[in-house]
Amino acid sequence: MTEILNKFRGVIPPMLTIFKEDGTFDWEGNKALIDFLINGGVHGIFVLGSSGEFSHLNAEERKEFAKFVVDYVAGRVPVLVGTGSSNTKEVVELTKHAKEIGADGVVVVSPYYWGLSEKNLYQHFATVAKVVDIPIVLYNFPDLTGQNLSPSLVAKLASDFPNIVGIKDTIDSIAHIRELILQVKTVRPDFSVLAGYDDHLFNTLAMGGDGVIPGTANFAPHIPVNIYNNFVKGNIEESMNWHRKLLRLPRIYSLDKPAISLLKEACKLCGLPVESYIRQPAGRADEAAVENLKTLLREAGLIK
Repeated sequence: MTEILNKFRGVIPPMLTIFKEDGTFDWEGNKALIDFLINGGVHGIFVLGSSGEFSHLNAEERKEFAKFVVDYVAGRVPVLVGTGSSNTKEVVELTKHAKEIGADGVVVVSPYYWGLSEKNLYQHFATVAKVVDIPIVLYNFPDLTGQNLSPSLVAKLASDFPNIVGIKDTIDSIAHIRELILQVKTVRPDFSVLAGYDDHLFNTLAMGGDGVIPGTANFAPHIPVNIYNNFVKGNIEESMNWHRKLLRLPRIYSLDKPAISLLKEACKLCGLPVESYIRQPAGRADEAAVENLKTLLREAGLIK
């Protein structure tokens, strides 16, 4: 189990899915992004998460893209595949497929639309964990799913299912991350607690957490990588210096809703050969948002 969990530490970007202007997959653009992330020192790649537009793809497209990434990465870093859905049967199907193609693990967001009791939430994740023997990272994103995975629920799942190995906690609450670390690591010291918000990396590490899954790493992976690497080496002051450099970047999320198009624009501005096309019902960011993005990137020292 320790060998598995060591794969899910550090900086694991939620990779963007790059499309051509006609909405089809841009395979060369996706290859360029994968190589950029790996060359930037990331410790893994998470595909088909929120930033990867999983909700804009059908099940077959998700399978096609997951296989492409696993094949192209070819073991250079661990690959996590997002298999979440509001339909438990579909989660099982996608998770089985992820195992078949050789993914290192899956990330399962809590079901959305219907509010669920903790009993039903437990049963959803338990069903997947019982059927598919692959490492599972829970994904808590209450702002989008409408419900929060409590530390006590996560602790019970971690205690009952050895293949539930971590959580991406996308919640703007250090208190929630703290309670996950205190409660869950008490029953599973090897359980990985990964911040979902970029600027919670340093705090998460300081409390005994394990890393981050940051959207802004798509265009600036070196910043969170330097925060993490310096922290684990004991260079705390240098880690904090990089943390301060990171602080402007999360402002990107307030420039448009969703900010996925702007994340792609940021990749372009930082020199990556990708398009900013985003599938409907989302749309491309307007000119004013792009100008605000350029200002943000200049202030962060990423472009001139």
